[in-house]
Amino acid sequence: MQLIPRHDPYLVVHSTGDLTVAALRGELDLVLVRHLRPELDALVRESDALTLDIRRLTFCDATGLGLLAHCAGRTRQRGARWRLVCDQPLILRLIRLTALDDLLRPEAPLPDDPPEAWPDEPSDAPPDALPGGLPDGPSFGLVAQPEPAGLRLSGPGATRPVS
Repeated sequence: MQLIPRHDPYLVVHSTGDLTVAALRGELDLVLVRHLRPELDALVRESDALTLDIRRLTFCDATGLGLLAHCAGRTRQRGARWRLVCDQPLILRLIRLTALDDLLRPEAPLPDDPPEAWPDEPSDAPPDALPGGLPDGPSFGLVAQPEPAGLRLSGPGATRPVS
């Protein structure tokens, strides 16, 4: 596989013949979707077979799922082959809960899939930074928050002081 040179800490693209593999990493949220969409749209338009490897994603929100669904739908609409490689339990659960498994068809990695699609060179931006170098925000909905001290649940959605 030939590495297509680019300087993006969130997307690495490999291509051989008609097969294109695009690997994503980081948190696929509104900001990263806006950053990646033009590049992914070009890959969808130009690839005869597109594999999207999302094993290195740490988070995916509804906007990220929308981008994945858009890529899968447009790739198939063109008659090209689509493959989504994912082994992240939370993302797989999100795909299942939103009934997108028929469209996205996530697959576990195959033995011949490369374990890491990232070049060995260090990235200029830390993996948890957003495009532009801003620190990443909290991942709402996926991180358990501790209860405030002195409060406990006494019913659905209600709290009261502990005596």
